This record gives sequence, C-alpha cells and structure tokens, in this order.
Amino acid sequence: MSERNIQTVQAIYEAFGRGDVPAILDRLADDIEWEHDTPSFGLPWYEPRRGKAEVPGFFGDLMDNVVLTVFEPRNFLAGGDQVAVIVRYAAEVVKTGRVLPEDTEIHVWTLGADGKVTNFCHVVDRHAAWAAYNGVDA
Repeated sequence: MSERNIQTVQAIYEAFGRGDVPAILDRLADDIEWEHDTPSFGLPWYEPRRGKAEVPGFFGDLMDNVVLTVFEPRNFLAGGDQVAVIVRYAAEVVKTGRVLPEDTEIHVWTLGADGKVTNFCHVVDRHAAWAAYNGVDA
C-alpha cells in the first residue's frame, strides 16, 4: 500500500505543476480534512478546509497571495497510511512584496483504504509566512 500511496501523492504534485486542480480533487476523499489540527494565524492559504468542495479555495488563496519561486518535492517517505513529502520552497508575498527565502516544509498526506487522501497538512514555519504577509520582520 505504501508504494500505491506514494504514486497517488506524486500524481498530485504532477497535477499541481500543471495547474490541474480537477486532477488533484479526483484523488481526494469527499470528506477530506485539509490543514487539519493546525492554526492558520490569519494566512488565507493555511485556513482549514473541510470537504472536497472547499479545497479549491486553498489553491485560489495560495495563488492570490504568494508567487512560488521555488517548489521542489524532494523526497517521498511512506509508512502505514501516510506519506510525508520533503519540499524545498521559496515565495514572494503579493501584498507586501516580502520574500519567504528558500526553506524546507513537510507535507503530510493520509490516505484511506480506497487510496483517496483523507487528511493533508503543511508543516512549515508559519511565523515567517505571517511576518512576510503582514509586512513585519520575523
């Protein structure tokens, strides 16, 4: 199952690279929890989403608020029903022009027995993103 889960998550990143949100949604459970158990700190792209119908809002908020200058999934680690992806990223915040310098974040994907993603969250330095979004020094 771990290899199947890795392939599903890799397909999601390939779809993201193409801007193909419908292909991403096809791999999500109807009742997905997106950004579960993590505070958004007022950052629109980190707001929790519940259900597949809310997930496109993440992509809209992300694209409205940041310009990704680096986005490289580097390693896919699987165990049980989860895949953790090590991602190198950098971005510029649209409203302030502040730069989020190149850093590492981890994406945690949980998949159900049917191979659909049931939970997703970013593990990232939200303070740095909050400071850049609000135009203050971190």
